[in-house]
Amino acid sequence: MTRLPIGAAVVVAAYATMLARSDSSHRAGLRIATTLAFWLICVATTTWVTRDRRHLGRPVVTVALLALAVQLPGVFTPPPSGGDAWRYVWDGRVQLSGTSPYRYVPLDGQLAGLRDPVLFPGLTSEQSSGVTTQPLPADRGELQNRARDDSRTMINRPRVPTIYPPVAQLWFAAVAAVTPWSAGTLGIQIGSAVLAVAIAAALAAWLLRRGLNPRQALWWAWCPTVILEAGKGGHVDILGAAFIVGAVIAVSTRQGRASSAWVAGLLLGAAASVKLTPLVLLPAFMPLRRNGFPQAWKTPLAALVTLVATYLPHVLIVGGLVLGYLPGYLAEEGGGDRAGLLRLFVPEHLLTPATLVVMAGVAIWALGTTTAEEPQRAAVVLFGSLLLVTTPSYPWYAVPLVALAVMSRRLEWLAVAAAGYWAHAGAGAGVPAAGYALAAAILVTVAICRRRRHLAPEPAAQPG
Repeated sequence: MTRLPIGAAVVVAAYATMLARSDSSHRAGLRIATTLAFWLICVATTTWVTRDRRHLGRPVVTVALLALAVQLPGVFTPPPSGGDAWRYVWDGRVQLSGTSPYRYVPLDGQLAGLRDPVLFPGLTSEQSSGVTTQPLPADRGELQNRARDDSRTMINRPRVPTIYPPVAQLWFAAVAAVTPWSAGTLGIQIGSAVLAVAIAAALAAWLLRRGLNPRQALWWAWCPTVILEAGKGGHVDILGAAFIVGAVIAVSTRQGRASSAWVAGLLLGAAASVKLTPLVLLPAFMPLRRNGFPQAWKTPLAALVTLVATYLPHVLIVGGLVLGYLPGYLAEEGGGDRAGLLRLFVPEHLLTPATLVVMAGVAIWALGTTTAEEPQRAAVVLFGSLLLVTTPSYPWYAVPLVALAVMSRRLEWLAVAAAGYWAHAGAGAGVPAAGYALAAAILVTVAICRRRRHLAPEPAAQPG
């Protein structure tokens, strides 16, 4: 029996055990311990499996099946109340009714006819919610009060508008079109699981084309971030990761073709229209060192044009409402433990400028080092640095980072993805920063060791 089925069985068993215990694990310490134990099992198992160098028959299909196996337990476990997937279902339903998802908040009576017992267990279509759509308050305290959850609905932040950009909204509408209301989030979960499997297959094919072990794609497929946030969480970040992977493949396998940079830009723009964070990757696709500016601008230009084009129809319909909850989210997330690492060195009022300075420095480094053939190496540093600087408590933000870590063969960046779970489960000041600080320490240690190996002198030849 080969290592592959044994490894898959171990990961699936560990995942099923975690799912069985998750509903009863409310203490932060226990959640952290359980999640980190799952991480250790997945990392150890994947390390063991990927060290097998023997020929693998039909590697792309095999990797896809192994990716599917670990997604299945989560697909049939609905996300908790207030999970993002419930908002996705609602946004898709609103669009299919012919209404802009940016116009009304979920509890607004204008959308009462779209309620059902699955999304609104405590509110029928005939009952008044007592809520109407209002402009977002400027005061952060009032904003947080407005953004609180409501026990009458599974949708998170039902008193504020959606935050998701247009391509994400297209995904929600497409899934809603083929999912019955009674299925709840099942369609979103299945769609996300399918995307995760497709990415695993694409990575295996890409690695094989480059003469590398296709089993390395299992670092994506069996990464806890992908397992937990795709089939179970249904997070739209999986869609963004798919576009980013496509962009890297476009420029790294079609080098020399005039269209490759434009295709990559189109895909990056689509990724940014799922969530805006992929915009940070643009410097990785600007190979100034070899190509010069006349060639390097193509991908960023195509990305920005694509992003604007996706927003334009919504702007024409609802105007400034297209921003949704984005301004409120930025204000709401500005406090707490955000930018936890920078807080150790920078006073509160300088956090935003410090964040911009750090990311600008990383972007300048990327512009000077990236190449058209290997954009993923700068991209993983850019995206990982963004997470380290902002220290988000939402682990699904790291989904694209996992794909970039696999493509760049810089698996140490998975420590940043693991830190997201520490931050998500942590309660109390300093806990999120501690997880990201540990991840940063791992990155520095690996970088030092790699540099020492690179600088180590060749062993002297023995006289014959």
